[in-house]
Amino acid sequence: QVQVVESGGALVQPGGSLTLTCAGSGFSVGDVIMTWHRQVEGKAREWVATLAPGGATFYADSVKGRFTVSRDEGKNTLYLQMDSLTLEDTAVYYCQEFDSQTWGQGTQVTVSS
Repeated sequence: QVQVVESGGALVQPGGSLTLTCAGSGFSVGDVIMTWHRQVEGKAREWVATLAPGGATFYADSVKGRFTVSRDEGKNTLYLQMDSLTLEDTAVYYCQEFDSQTWGQGTQVTVSS
């Protein structure tokens, strides 16, 4: 059974950094397309980043240059390194195993002074 579990969300000050973790089970993160999304209450879920099996990465314009998606195949884990955080980055962040469209429960990131 394919499952993903996010963690690492926290309260952080503007300009700060945070790394989110997505632990996979039932599949290998290195073999599939993995994505990060985020959602603000009352708004549609927004795509943030993609990591393809070959290592190619893609980012939304709003996070390009500030966020980095990566994986550790030995730990079967996906990461999202977030730098230079702004108030607009406040959201619940979700990872997804793209082929099965499996979502995690999300992890809350709050950027506030």
